[in-house]
Order: sequence, then C-alpha cells, then structure tokens
Amino acid sequence: MPIIGSMFQEFTETTGQDPFVHQNKKLLKVHLGYGPINAKTGSMVAYQGDARFANTGTGGLSKMMKTKMTGEGVNVMLVEGTGEVFLADAASEIQIFYLDNDMISINGANVLAFSGSIEWDIHRVNAGGASMMAGGLYNVVLKGTGYVAVTTKGDPVCFDVAQAPTFADAQAVVLWTSGVRMDVKVDSGGLKSMLRGGTGELVQMAFSGQGYVMVQPSESVVAGGHQATAPQSGGGGMLGNLLGG
Repeated sequence: MPIIGSMFQEFTETTGQDPFVHQNKKLLKVHLGYGPINAKTGSMVAYQGDARFANTGTGGLSKMMKTKMTGEGVNVMLVEGTGEVFLADAASEIQIFYLDNDMISINGANVLAFSGSIEWDIHRVNAGGASMMAGGLYNVVLKGTGYVAVTTKGDPVCFDVAQAPTFADAQAVVLWTSGVRMDVKVDSGGLKSMLRGGTGELVQMAFSGQGYVMVQPSESVVAGGHQATAPQSGGGGMLGNLLGG
C-alpha cells in the first residue's frame, strides 16, 4: 500500500545552489563543491555524495590556550568533498550572511559554520572600565571573505547602532560587525532596587560607532568569555568570575 500524504513533497530537498542555503529555518545545506568549510563539531545531521570530516578541535595550540584562559572559542571540524552536507544545532534558527573582506565579533556558542577561506581567532573586545577589572572580555572574531552561518534562539533583531545609543543583555548578544565599539555598563538600579534583590539586569553591553548588533530573543547564551553568567564554581567567563566574587 502506498504512503498517503504530502510529507515527501512538502519537505523535499531545496534546489538552491548557493554555497550556503537554508533547507529551512533550522537546517543549513552546504554545497561542498565550492570548497571546504569549517563547521561546529557534531553539527552534521545528514549528507549526500562524498563528504569527509576531520576534527580540528580548537584550531591549534595557541587557540587552545586562549580557550582555556578565556572560556571562549569554538570546536570545529573540517568538512570537504563534492557532495552536500546538512548542518544544525539543537533546532536553533540559522542566519546566513556573506563577509566581503570584513570581520565580525561573535560569541563562539553561536558559530555553526563558515567558509574555509575565513580565519578565526579569540580576541579581547574591550579593555576599559568594568571589563578591565574583570580581566577583559573575549569573543571569537571571524575575518576574511566567505559565507558564515550562525545560530540564534528564535528570530533575532539587528540594531543599527549609528541611529541611537544601543544597550543589550550580555546573555542575549550574538554578534556585532566591524566599526562597532562595545563597552560594559553596570546598572545596579539604585540602592532600593539592590536591597530588594536587584533587577537581574546588572551587566549590560553598550554599543556605539558604525555597524550592526544582532540580539536574540533569549538570555541563553551562556558559553564564552563575553557573557555575564550567574556565579558558578569554576565556571563562566572573566566577567562572570568577577561578579561571583
């Protein structure tokens, strides 16, 4: 008896031929014929044709040391071949964009995949004010020319910081573009607010300059050195450790 229903037509594979294309909002299709890519370790859910995977870890000794020191970084695998690979990360939404000899600063937890032509490293993104007291804030920096896919919890909002002063919760910020300056703003809410237990919005990121900031509708970005995580024994980024005493 044949299967009745439109499932196989509704969810058929996309025919898009760009290097990175959406299969759907939560599934990325990559054409490997355009060249190798770096993808988050363990993000492959399917592939067709000839695809090969090699674990490159944290990207060498220097990056491994930075990851250990800062809590930031990304574990990636090299994917190459001639087929198509499908990538996902816990059913998070996927955003795709193209870097043209440019750079972005991004939380490592949100990196899904990027072209092999793009370089990555861990950089201190702010050394003044509260962040200097915390030992510095760190992010993954992607630089070069090629495609990038990042994940968000829900559909994000992108703010043009040149239009107005822009502030965001540190645990909701996904990335910002070159030309944007980030500073740390500590907002206690006043003595009465602190006596009542505070607002839960103590540490905020303040953005200025020229460019965009992407913010997701979830305070769930907890991995990486730019996050103000709740105090934990032996965990969290530099700023989280400061707040933990």
